Amino acid sequence: MDKLKSVLSGEEARREDRTVLEAVNEASTLGWGTRLKGFIACFVVGAACTVLGVCMLFLPRVGLTLFIVFYTFGNICALCSTMFLMGPVKQLKRMCDKTRALATTIMITCLVLTLCAAFWVLSFSWYSLSYIPCVREAIMKMVAVCLR
Repeated sequence: MDKLKSVLSGEEARREDRTVLEAVNEASTLGWGTRLKGFIACFVVGAACTVLGVCMLFLPRVGLTLFIVFYTFGNICALCSTMFLMGPVKQLKRMCDKTRALATTIMITCLVLTLCAAFWVLSFSWYSLSYIPCVREAIMKMVAVCLR
């Protein structure tokens, strides 16, 4: 019955005209306590990943790659944690303000370049292993055994 009322009153047509941002904003209506818990949880995970990444930096061979991955993931989690406080749409709008647009662009570019550096290191390592006979095949078999 409620569906019929909304169709007849034109409310249904207005719902279909909503933009994607309005739909996301409507779906993200959380209570203040839930927002605060989400912020704290996401921020703690981000901080833990960042610290873990710094600790991984001192491991031989793979330390730099693990640092890059954990550090970037930690920064992304910490950035997403603020979306719990003000909502994702408001956060994205504020990130794109004139005063913050340059800083946002630089930060996102650096995060992407950091991840690219990690993947370049991994791909170069995999390429370098191709010069040692049978090593890549042995690694593939070892990974297959570990995944079973």
